[in-house]
Amino acid sequence: MVTVFRKPRNITTIWAWLLTLIFLPVIGFLIYAFCGRGIDGETMYRFEQGDAERVKEINEIIQKDNHHVEHNEPDQLYPAVQSLVKYFKNLDESPLAIRNELEFFLDGTEKFERLFVDLRQAQKTIHVEYYAFFNDHIGNRFMRILEEKAAQGVEVRMIYDPWGAPKTNKKFFETLIKNGGQVTPFITSRNILAKTRLNYHLHRKIVVVDGAISWTGGFNVGDQYLGESERFGRWRDTHGRIEGTASFTLQEIFIRDWNASVTNKSDKMSYLPEYFVLPQKQIKKGVAMQIVADGPDSSEQIIKDGFVRLILAAEKSVWIQSPYLVPDETMISAILIAVRSGIDVRIMIPNMPDHPFIYRATQYYANYLHQRGVKIYHYADGFLHAKTIVVDDELATFGSTNQDIRSYELNFEVSSFIYDPEVAQLFRKIFEEDMKECILLTDEIIAGQSHWLTFKQHFSRLLSPVL
Repeated sequence: MVTVFRKPRNITTIWAWLLTLIFLPVIGFLIYAFCGRGIDGETMYRFEQGDAERVKEINEIIQKDNHHVEHNEPDQLYPAVQSLVKYFKNLDESPLAIRNELEFFLDGTEKFERLFVDLRQAQKTIHVEYYAFFNDHIGNRFMRILEEKAAQGVEVRMIYDPWGAPKTNKKFFETLIKNGGQVTPFITSRNILAKTRLNYHLHRKIVVVDGAISWTGGFNVGDQYLGESERFGRWRDTHGRIEGTASFTLQEIFIRDWNASVTNKSDKMSYLPEYFVLPQKQIKKGVAMQIVADGPDSSEQIIKDGFVRLILAAEKSVWIQSPYLVPDETMISAILIAVRSGIDVRIMIPNMPDHPFIYRATQYYANYLHQRGVKIYHYADGFLHAKTIVVDDELATFGSTNQDIRSYELNFEVSSFIYDPEVAQLFRKIFEEDMKECILLTDEIIAGQSHWLTFKQHFSRLLSPVL
């Protein structure tokens, strides 16, 4: 009890860990030792050692550039937009960036082929950050391009999480490093046994090319994300290509993660001008957006609270896509407030598991929310991995953040908040197309679930704060 109560936590998490320790007195303690302890002080310190003055200067460049481009003005209809923009700027130093062109990819093959074009055209820098980077066909194609660009003198840097990329060993990166590229595992993977912090993972997906073009979203690097896995079949995800000043924020996130992760001070990056390049092409009409980073290095759950603010701002509809649905009490309250206010709330989740306990917990919350008026759609044409929200055809989000407690509290995530009706309407059309491949959850389906399945759902729900 002393061990669990030492770290400030919400009550549900405390009870979940106490139950684990009581009913699994030996195994439970080992699980807690490796997965339950807070992030260590040294890691927190390394994330705090950024160049605040330089970040401020870069953000001022973005704000100045905003005055030179037209954009849609959702804040004229949505007072909540202004407060959300201020919230992110105050907590995460996320500036509102307007001069942006966005392109979205729902298919892995199309996403990687377009990304590879950008990588091959890189002139100065390529910065890559992924949770999962597999040593398979697409992973090796990706690596060969990085190796070629490094040999040409392009600055190539890569951050990966060994937990998500178990077969990307030293040999896999050997040629890239030999050609002049630099690679580092994310800081939370260092000294795993000594620090016993297995529960904190780099879940971001970021690529920045020449300081002006960036990529982020849900796709990792691996053949299964191309729909080539027999287990999952088609892989339905959402990834975005950004050309514009919003790329500056992704570049800042990469630099911060890199500097926290490298072991030698000489390897640290500075906020050089070539890492932050204004768009060379003319963008007459921009897309207003904020890119927000979050993780256990923050005392606030910034991205989740942004989701809550979006949901509570809705006047007509809230449509959500997520591979996992294990929300905390705050998110559940926001969803139910919306439903009880007459808002059309729809949530789309997969119809197959990739993690058994999380899937059963997802089923529990799907049943729970359905019984309270939320329309639940089970995507049946492969695996749904997209993480999106669209509100009232006016506001939208996409990124790496799932609707689960792990993403809210434990993972290092990044999400994009878009204040543009055209993008929101595009997301709505995508959702409507996906609905054609879905099974709508009904009372009859829930009634037909076996007692054993119901037990597994309830049991998994008890563990949801520690999943």
